Amino acid sequence: MEYAIQNIRKLIGKTPIFGICLGHQLCGLALGGKTYKLKFGHHGSNHPVMNLLNRKVEITAQNHGFVVDPESLPSSDVEITHVNLNDGTNEGMRHKSAPLYSVQYHPEASPGPHDSHYLFKQFTDSMTEFSK
Repeated sequence: MEYAIQNIRKLIGKTPIFGICLGHQLCGLALGGKTYKLKFGHHGSNHPVMNLLNRKVEITAQNHGFVVDPESLPSSDVEITHVNLNDGTNEGMRHKSAPLYSVQYHPEASPGPHDSHYLFKQFTDSMTEFSK
């Protein structure tokens, strides 16, 4: 999906970007990171994820077999925001200076039931702010 990675790179800093699941992986690759295959993957609901920004645990729905390697991301540009509490893998990140956010899990699935709705508000707020 090199075309998607290239398009994300072109859009960084020009428009807000919010990646979910595969979008998270594509954002990670666009930012210079790498992905790796999980032995069993994350599938189903009730996966606990720690939001590192506010130290709250979110109950998430997941369906993926790969993960973005946080060690491969440029720490000067990217901050890890969410971590899977079952295996410690990267579940979310944000760009430090551009409006780019992403999560590996599915916030639209609402398994928590609304633990992750703040992500959509954060994204729409960034679109409003960016349009000014």
